[in-house]
Amino acid sequence: MKKSNSKSNHKLRYLLKRSLIIFSLNILLLFVLIGRLYYLQIYQGEKYALLADSNRLSRRLLAPPRGTINDRNGIELAVNTQNFQAMLISEQCRNIDKFLQDLTPILNLSSDDIERIKKDIAHHRRFVPIKIKDNLSWEEVSTLMINSNTFPGLIIDEGLIRSYPFKQYTAHPLGYVGSVSEADLQKSDAPLLQVPGFKIGKSGFEKTYDEELRGKEGILTYEVNAYGRIMREIEKKEGKKGKDLDLTIDIRLQKAAYDAFGKESGAAVVLDVHTGEILAFVSVPSFDPNLFVDGISIKNWNTLLYDEKTPMTDKAISGQYSPGSTFKIVVSLAALEAGVITTQTRSFCSGKMQLGNHLFHCWKHSGHGHLNVIEAIKNSCDIFFYETALKLGIEKIAEMSHKLGLGEIYDIGLENQKAGVIPNKKWKQETLKQPWQQGETVIAGIGQGYVLVTPLQLATMLARVVNGGYAVNPTFIKKEHPTKPKKINIKPENLAIVKQGMFEVVNGVGGTATRARLKLKGIQMGGKTGTTQVRRISLKERAKGIRRDEDLPWKYRNHAWFMAYAPHDNPKYAVAVIAEHGRSGSGVAAPIASKILEEAIKLDIR
Repeated sequence: MKKSNSKSNHKLRYLLKRSLIIFSLNILLLFVLIGRLYYLQIYQGEKYALLADSNRLSRRLLAPPRGTINDRNGIELAVNTQNFQAMLISEQCRNIDKFLQDLTPILNLSSDDIERIKKDIAHHRRFVPIKIKDNLSWEEVSTLMINSNTFPGLIIDEGLIRSYPFKQYTAHPLGYVGSVSEADLQKSDAPLLQVPGFKIGKSGFEKTYDEELRGKEGILTYEVNAYGRIMREIEKKEGKKGKDLDLTIDIRLQKAAYDAFGKESGAAVVLDVHTGEILAFVSVPSFDPNLFVDGISIKNWNTLLYDEKTPMTDKAISGQYSPGSTFKIVVSLAALEAGVITTQTRSFCSGKMQLGNHLFHCWKHSGHGHLNVIEAIKNSCDIFFYETALKLGIEKIAEMSHKLGLGEIYDIGLENQKAGVIPNKKWKQETLKQPWQQGETVIAGIGQGYVLVTPLQLATMLARVVNGGYAVNPTFIKKEHPTKPKKINIKPENLAIVKQGMFEVVNGVGGTATRARLKLKGIQMGGKTGTTQVRRISLKERAKGIRRDEDLPWKYRNHAWFMAYAPHDNPKYAVAVIAEHGRSGSGVAAPIASKILEEAIKLDIR
């Protein structure tokens, strides 16, 4: 009996001991749990509260309104217009195919549109809105809203889209915006570039001043559930609108300059001769930049790309052309400054000049007879300038060219600007590894051969000549207090001589551009024609009789130049016009320049 009780007591003690150990472990675990809870809730409470809140709240960047681009009078050239988008929440639509089939006649959806929509639906969660079409018309919006019951899951979203109201008139200087590409993301880590649908400048001023025009992003804070679905909006902070850009262009003159070309291809630049402000800047033909905002179609892109008149090229700064007889102003000034000629120097033009075994011809085959520098400019005599260039030498010609702004790149905020070519002995040796020849000096004297300029450079050159010899630089940005340009080291009397020659071109008897006189009472202009060969005329062709330029295919016809200024007695405006394959400077380019100058004078741009 005693033995049995002893066993029972032993078991009881054993059980109590185990229970005590388990109880102690439970107490220990409880204290560990309490300690952990204290650490998480009290010591680390603020940290985890923020993390939990971050899981509950989501933030999205909002694209701010882009800054507008305005002309000199405040007229908006690039604006943000109201944009209505048709969006689809696919989880609310039972039959996507039928939905799109019913929607197609209303929104004129293409097969490519439908393919893109289905692809977007497949790649996104079903509660995420998918874009169907944007830039909807009022008629489309109203039709969709009236028939909203027919299209479950369809929502109309309102936003802003970049728009260019003057279309082709301002396409080249303004450029356009487009979607952010992978290359753009590699160049910049700006948060705004991550915003879906955000647009950045792709060309022109839209690209050059993109960061200023973008503005500051806004933030939308909203609550989401565990699946990422938006439950409610918490807070919305609007972004800051981008900075506006005010240009020197006058859109009225810009339109007049573009329209003056009619069906011709080319470019025109109009400058204020005292400030260098660019008042008009056109390249013809152009394109509609609105086509690029949401991605241009392959058909439209190919139409622009394969047009022989190259509408995508900004001919005003990228087109490099032989200046032809307009370059005779440079040669005249260089010769007068060097003392090689004076107003009394006379040269005889028989229609041709021989140098070694080579004959150089004047455009007037019968010759001009005896003439001085003013008469040579008026009649655009080639022989006079052949001989003058030989006396002067290519180095002096190049030096004067650079003084007057040729061969230079200007800080105007546009890409793809070309410097042209102002040749000399060093340039030829470095570029072609050949010595300079006398015959090359001869043809350089009439702006042919290696000499190449852009319309912007030629307008700048003319402005520096007629403003009294001040080195104005072209600019698109209007300044309240512009700095006065430096004086060029050219004698005023020599500037007056070439200016008189240009006056005679338009107003003198027998001048090469008398038909281009201004039709404004009491106001006269001066100018200089230029016609440059695109293809060289062979001896065989010359012997047979040269075919008329207008009978040649368009791309083989001569380029036509005219540069002009007005008013003659107190110059304010300078214009340079190139008509590609326009055949004749006096017949095609001069009337265009005359129309542009007349409009500038009528507008009295200040």
